[in-house]
Amino acid sequence: MLDYSKAQTEKGIPLSLRPAFQEYKLEQLDPDKHAFTIIERALAYGGKEEIRWLFSRYGKRRIEAWVQTAGWRLLPRRRLQFWAVYFNLDNLPKRGGAWPY
Repeated sequence: MLDYSKAQTEKGIPLSLRPAFQEYKLEQLDPDKHAFTIIERALAYGGKEEIRWLFSRYGKRRIEAWVQTAGWRLLPRRRLQFWAVYFNLDNLPKRGGAWPY
């Protein structure tokens, strides 16, 4: 049986992230060229191992900068709140809901 917690693509992306990339071929993603999407999906849907990999691959500063610039628009609210607390970001823009009430 394949241990997905250790298995990676040729370019080093954990295979355990495959469910977060259903519309992509994981093997064709490049960690440098597609960093924006990889950071987004790993922060939104990754578990402990995937997050560990993400921080070792991209570093805390780059991930924090991503959360500040794009995370407030793209991450699910609960995950955004978690990462805002983790990085001590209290000045993120607020996004409006679908209904104006």
